[in-house]
Amino acid sequence: MLDPATLDVTIVDGYVDEPAHFGVPPYISTYPRYTAGALIDAGVPKEQITYLTIDALRDDQSHWAAVESADLFVYIGGMTVPGSYVGGTPAEPEEVRRLAWAANGTTLVGGPVRFGVGEENAGATETERDDLDYDFVAKGDIEAAAHDLVASGLEGFGNRMRDTEEVTRWARNGAFVVEQHPNHPEYLIAELETGRGCPYRCSFCTEPLYGTPTFRPPETVISEVEALVECGVTNVRLGRQADILAYGGDGERPNPDALETLYGGIDAAIPDDSPRTIHLDNMNPITIVEWPELAREGIRIIATHNTPGDTAAFGLESADPRVQEQNNLNVSAQECFEAVRIVNEAAGWRPEDDTHGPSRLPKLLPGINLLHGLKGERAETYDHNLEFLQRVYDAGLMVRRVNIRQVMSFDGTEMSDTGASIAREHKQQFKSYKREVRETIDNPMLQRVAPVGTVLPDLHLEYHKDGKTFGRQLGTYPLLVAVPGKRELGKTIDVAVTGHGYRSVSGVEFPLDPNSASLDELTAVPGVGQRRAGDIVVNRPYASLGELPHETGGDLDPFTIAPME
Repeated sequence: MLDPATLDVTIVDGYVDEPAHFGVPPYISTYPRYTAGALIDAGVPKEQITYLTIDALRDDQSHWAAVESADLFVYIGGMTVPGSYVGGTPAEPEEVRRLAWAANGTTLVGGPVRFGVGEENAGATETERDDLDYDFVAKGDIEAAAHDLVASGLEGFGNRMRDTEEVTRWARNGAFVVEQHPNHPEYLIAELETGRGCPYRCSFCTEPLYGTPTFRPPETVISEVEALVECGVTNVRLGRQADILAYGGDGERPNPDALETLYGGIDAAIPDDSPRTIHLDNMNPITIVEWPELAREGIRIIATHNTPGDTAAFGLESADPRVQEQNNLNVSAQECFEAVRIVNEAAGWRPEDDTHGPSRLPKLLPGINLLHGLKGERAETYDHNLEFLQRVYDAGLMVRRVNIRQVMSFDGTEMSDTGASIAREHKQQFKSYKREVRETIDNPMLQRVAPVGTVLPDLHLEYHKDGKTFGRQLGTYPLLVAVPGKRELGKTIDVAVTGHGYRSVSGVEFPLDPNSASLDELTAVPGVGQRRAGDIVVNRPYASLGELPHETGGDLDPFTIAPME
């Protein structure tokens, strides 16, 4: 029998994007962490487990040696709701195959890739199940497969789902993997699983394939957060669940007491003096309208413990009644509108603090998901969606973002019969409609959510383009911010918003010092202009803001709160 203590194991993270799970950098999903914990539980020493991201392999060819020499090579990935990504590029199917060909040991593939792969990671595509030339495919939980494969001496395993006791051990034991992530520790956020499964069966969604809702006890999630903090990660997102409001209940009805225990414990586990993010992802609007008072209390609890800029993704998918009926969508446009209103009332407030002042992002806002290519879609579907979004805006309500995508079809879902034919048929209309949403809804809504002067703390600078530096905060659907000039990448700065695009904003470092700010930064401040910015630069230094010309000083005041030296 093969001794697990002699095995060298390499895990490659090709990134995941599911309806209720995300793992593209700066996120790290649960899969590689839980798989590493399962391997330890099976007897593999921690020191013999190597974790790599697909981007690390692309950037440094020497990492391929760990793939080639491993006794067991585990690939984790899969995109069931692909989008646009800034922090990393998910592995394409051909890359996944090349990894299998390079590995000389036993190979195992798992994660949402088990539901199927297409020719590329894109919407409006059909998928099919494919072993991608691996020895073993985990058709259940990849972490359970890895554990059982090692326990069998690499002979095989029975596909199964792990239980609560196992995931409690594996989540804590595998937390060390974050230390091997290229973004560790400053720019990394760990996805947390609170539960899996969904009581509803929308035609396109893979989440019901995990079964009826099951939830992890709060102490197990809190224990995982404590382990992550010990490994240097203090940013987390409760993203691995179909509906955060249903946590700790029967899968549908909200349980505010369970949310208080969960959120209060996570909040206490992360040191107050560390950079910290506590965000979430999915919230089912039907839960809010079915149990408005319980939901309102749950939302209030979340907004008490979370950090600003949090987003609750609402799966409206379509405002067209015909599409709703034919795809088993569980919320109508009117119900979703009411849910948006309740979240705005309960959690759309802006926090104040002594460091950054009152101009912060709201604590928690909804995000609207719209999906195209569903059964029953017609030209009028696009009008229904636009009317819904305009109604939300005209009512003075806020949504953090509108996510528009085209369907992918997977075996096991009702959309597998229809495939992507409707999405392909409407491709041209989809493009023009998406552009209209960006112009008429996204831009004015963004000005409402993040008005000029809004402070965004801890912006991580990621890349340069067109003479500007772009960065984001850690969190759910963070704003992309363009800052004038080429700044040092990897650095973290506070920024104040100066302007708005469709889905991004421009900003300057906060607080802005007129004695050291660049001409481009001064010009970017609304109301200053290039000529006055030039006057400020020429007449420096200033002992106080009062020495600036009055009209210029007034424009700069919101951006220069800190006293000048």
